[in-house]
Amino acid sequence: MKLFRIGWAALACIPLLAACQVQVGSDDNDESVAGEEEEESAPVPVETTMPVRGDVYAMYSGTAPIEAYAEADVIAKVEGEVRALLAEEGDEVDAGQVLARLDGDRLRLELNQSRANLAKLQRDFERNKELREKGLLSEGEFEKLRYDLEAFEASYNLARLELDYTRIRAPIDGVVSERYIKLGNTIRVGDPAYRVTSLDPLVTYLHIPEREFQRIAPGQPVAIEIDALPGEPFMATVTRVSPVVDPVTGTFKTTIEMRDEQRRIKPGMFGRMNIIYDRHENVLQIPRAAIFDERGEESVYVIEDDKAIRRPVQTGFGQNGMVEITAGLADADAVVTVGHVGLKNEATVIVINAEAEEEAAPAGDTDEQAAAEGDT
Repeated sequence: MKLFRIGWAALACIPLLAACQVQVGSDDNDESVAGEEEEESAPVPVETTMPVRGDVYAMYSGTAPIEAYAEADVIAKVEGEVRALLAEEGDEVDAGQVLARLDGDRLRLELNQSRANLAKLQRDFERNKELREKGLLSEGEFEKLRYDLEAFEASYNLARLELDYTRIRAPIDGVVSERYIKLGNTIRVGDPAYRVTSLDPLVTYLHIPEREFQRIAPGQPVAIEIDALPGEPFMATVTRVSPVVDPVTGTFKTTIEMRDEQRRIKPGMFGRMNIIYDRHENVLQIPRAAIFDERGEESVYVIEDDKAIRRPVQTGFGQNGMVEITAGLADADAVVTVGHVGLKNEATVIVINAEAEEEAAPAGDTDEQAAAEGDT
């Protein structure tokens, strides 16, 4: 009988225990919900920036090496020993200027011999000319003498030219970029002696995809950035555009010319060519990082009453990390640049890069309070 009474007592305690568990679980759930509401209401830290206005350019960019407009190897036209070197690497030379001189003793003697033979034949020709006029010389003999005179004149001119070839001359205006010969060397016909490079202008040949064919035209400005010469870009001009497209590469050749009076740019340097084919003046621009794509629509977050409001925008040209905004934004709209990833529309935010303005206001309030306290 006692066992029966104990069992009923235990059964009577079960509802009480369940009620206690429900009460405890209910308190935990309330705390969890309160915590979630508190987290949802916490402002999201973001960084913002104001739009700016300025000119923006549409450009095609490509890379290519810088080349000399003209370059020539100066070769020996006669054989001889190098007697004098009159130009060194780095010297500026003019077309026709003597760079080196070869031994010309043999050619000089041959020229003197040819000159003497020519003078003798000229005297004979003048004497026979008088005989012909008097009818003492036949027309055939006189014509033969005239042909011999012309042959001797050609031989004399050839000897004089070969003697002149002992003076190695620059074929173009430019700078001596390389000297191949040394003093005392004996060089043969066809051996290279110097290389002369023209540095004004410098050129580069850019091969551009055919889809850009309608945008590129002669006369367009080009901004060239050279890694070896950091700083402001060098300005150049598109001078020629090939009228045909290479069927193998699908590109067309564009010639760009530049002038560098200070001679800082050297042939062989590698440059990035930015051909400017359009320009929009004084347009609204924001950092590219502020723009995000949502379902194929470009948007930004603007701050209104401490809330992030998603606003669709239309973009135009982009340059140096900035993007033109053609619609959807005003000059006074502060756009979110950092923190917009995962940000929801109308979420409460706190701008963390506005401490300069925020610190200025409290400082003024503190001064006013101190003045008021002093008056009191």
